[in-house]
Amino acid sequence: MISLIVLAIVFILIAIRNMFHIKIEIWEIMLFGAIAVIVTQQISINKAFEAIDMDVILFLFGMFVVGKALEMSGYLSQIAYSLFKGIENGDKLLLYIIFIFAFFSALLVNDTVAIIGTPVILLLAKKYKINTKASLLSLVFAITIGSVTTPIGNPQNFLIAVNSNIDFPFFTFLKYLLLPTLINLFVLYILIKFFYKFDFQKTKIGSFYSFVKDKKLAFLSKISISIILILVFLKIIFAFFHLKLDFKLTYIAILSSLPIIIFSNKRLEIIKEIDWHTLIFFASMFILMESVWETGFFQPLIKNDYLAITSTDSILLISIVLSQFLSNVPLVALYLPVLLSANVGEKGLMALAAGSTIAGNLSILGAASNVIIIQQAEKKGETITFFDFIKIGLPLTIINALVYWIFLYLIP
Repeated sequence: MISLIVLAIVFILIAIRNMFHIKIEIWEIMLFGAIAVIVTQQISINKAFEAIDMDVILFLFGMFVVGKALEMSGYLSQIAYSLFKGIENGDKLLLYIIFIFAFFSALLVNDTVAIIGTPVILLLAKKYKINTKASLLSLVFAITIGSVTTPIGNPQNFLIAVNSNIDFPFFTFLKYLLLPTLINLFVLYILIKFFYKFDFQKTKIGSFYSFVKDKKLAFLSKISISIILILVFLKIIFAFFHLKLDFKLTYIAILSSLPIIIFSNKRLEIIKEIDWHTLIFFASMFILMESVWETGFFQPLIKNDYLAITSTDSILLISIVLSQFLSNVPLVALYLPVLLSANVGEKGLMALAAGSTIAGNLSILGAASNVIIIQQAEKKGETITFFDFIKIGLPLTIINALVYWIFLYLIP
C-alpha cells in the first residue's frame, strides 16, 4: 500500500505546486516518487531498471534531437510561418492551431507532435502576441483528441490495432471515431473561446517573417523530417495490407535523428540542450507505476466478473478513470485481453481506444504528451498549472466521452 500512498502524494504535489508557488518541477516530483518506492523496498532495484521502457525513452530521445535541431536551425519557425501566415484574427488562429495539430497527431503520433509543436506554439504566441497559456492548452487537448482517429495516433491505439482481430484497422478507426473527433475538436474551440474569450477577441494578428539561421542544420532537419514522413507512410501501408514486415516507432525516431547526430557539427550542443528532464520523468514514472502495479490493487477492478465491464458505457468510464492511475498504455495492455476474450467486437475496442486516449484530457498525468508540453514550456519560462488544465479538461473530457458514446451507439 505504500506505493499507492506515494502515488497519491505525487498527484497532490503536482496539483498544488503552482498554487503555493512551490519551486519544484513535475520531473522532480516523479523522481521523488520513484526513489521513495525503491528506498521503501516496494520494488527492487533490478525490477526498477527492468520497468523502464527503453523503447519509449529512445523514441523520445530521437524525437527530441530532431525537434531541437529544427528549433536551433530556424527551420521550425519557417514551417510555422508557412502554416500560419495570412491569418487575420486571433479566433481564426485558434481554429488553425487546433485542427492543424490534431491532423498531424493522427499521422505522426501525438508525442511527436508535442515535441515539435510546443516550440511552434511558443513562437506563435510571441510573434502574434496571443495568450501563451491558452495556446498551449489548445495544443495539449488538440493533439490528444486528434490522435483518437487512427491506429498510429498514439501507442494505445496501435496496441489495440495490432493485438485485436480488426480487419482494416485504419478504416475501422475512421468509421467509428472520425466524425465524433471532429465534433470534439469544435467543442475544444468553443471551450477555449469561453475561458479565454477576451484574449482572442482582442487579438489583432500581424505578419511575421522567418529566416533560417543555420542552413546546414536546416538541411539535415529536412532530411530527418522526410525520414519520419516516409517511414510513417510505409507503416500505414504495411498495416493496411496486413504485411508482417513492420518496424517500431522507436526505430523511426532513432533513424530520423541519425543525420543530425552523424553529420551536424552542433551534435553535442543539440544533445546537451534536449529535454533530459522529461526523459527522467518517464523513467521515474515507469518505476513508480510498476510498483503500483505490483500491489495488485487495480487488477481486480478490471477483471471483476460481477461488473458489466464489457459494455460500451463501462469501457469508456473504466478506461478514462483508471488511465489516470495506471497510465493509458498499461491500462489497455491489461483491459484488452479481457475484452477480446469476451468478444466485444469493434465497438467495444473503439470505446477502449477513445476512452483511454481522451483520458489524457482529464489530468496532467493522463497522457505523456501533456507532460512533454509542460516540461518544454517550463524550460522557456511558461507553464500550465493543474487548475489551468482541469478547468477546461474536466468539462472537455465529459463532453468528449458523451460524444463518442452517442456515435458508438448510433453507428451500426
